[in-house]
Amino acid sequence: MSRTFTGRRAAAAVLTATLLVPLAACGGNDSKKDPTPTASIGGPPSANLTVLAAASLTDVFKTAGAAYEKKNPGTHIRFSFAGSQELVAQVKQGAPADALVTADTKSMDSVKADTATPAIIARNRLVIATTEGNPHKIDDLKDLADTKLKVVLAAPEVPAGKYSRKILDAQKITVKPVSQEPNVRAVLSKVELGEADAGLVYKTDAASAPDKVDAVDIPDAQNAIAEYPAAALKQSKNAKAAAAFVAWLSSPEAQKVLQDAGFQQP
Repeated sequence: MSRTFTGRRAAAAVLTATLLVPLAACGGNDSKKDPTPTASIGGPPSANLTVLAAASLTDVFKTAGAAYEKKNPGTHIRFSFAGSQELVAQVKQGAPADALVTADTKSMDSVKADTATPAIIARNRLVIATTEGNPHKIDDLKDLADTKLKVVLAAPEVPAGKYSRKILDAQKITVKPVSQEPNVRAVLSKVELGEADAGLVYKTDAASAPDKVDAVDIPDAQNAIAEYPAAALKQSKNAKAAAAFVAWLSSPEAQKVLQDAGFQQP
C-alpha cells in the first residue's frame, strides 16, 4: 500500500471523527429526542406563552412581546387583554395561561394562591379624555359634574373605575356617567367615537389615540397612581419560560418600551 493512499485514509478518518462530534453533542439519535422545546444557548426555554394582561397594556405589550420574541427565537407570546376583574375570573376558573399582569395590586392579591410572587413593572396616572379639540372646554375634574356633559367611566369593579371614583370622591365631585364600561379601553372608545364627551382613562390610553381625543391632565394632588403587578401562574405548563418573561418585564429593555409608551417607572 502506498504512503499516499495510507495518508488519505488517515485524513478521512480524522474528518469523519470531526464530523461525528457535533452530531453526538446534538443528539443524533432521533428516537431519543426530547419533544419539549429546548432553550436557546444562554436563554430561557422556548415555549408558546399565553399572557393575561390588563386592557390598558394592549398597545405597549404588543410592542414588548415582539421585542421579547426577537430576543428569544422559538418563543411565541399570545396576549389576552381584558379588564383585570375579568382576567382574575379566568384564573380562578382555571383558564390555560402562563402569566398574569393586572392594573392594580388588589386584583393580583385576590389570586395570590395561584401565582408566583408578583413584581410591579409599571405605574400609570389618570387623565380626562375629551373628544378631539375639547369642544366643551373641560379644564378639570369639577367640570365633569356638569349634567349637560355625557361622561363615561369604567365600571366600579374595574381598576380604572375604582381609581376614578377614588379621586372624584376625594374632591367631593358627583358624576353621573351615561355608561359604565367593562374596561378602560371601552371608555376610550366611547370618547373616540363621539358617544361620550369625556371619560377618565389612563394617560397611556389617551396617548394611544392622539388624533382622536385630547387629554386634560389631573394635578398629582388630585390624582391616583395605578400599579401594574406581573406574575407567573402556578398552573402554567411552561413555568420556567413564564418566569423568564415576567422577569424580563423589569429589565432595562422592557422598561424602555413601557416608558416610551408613557408608563412610569415602578
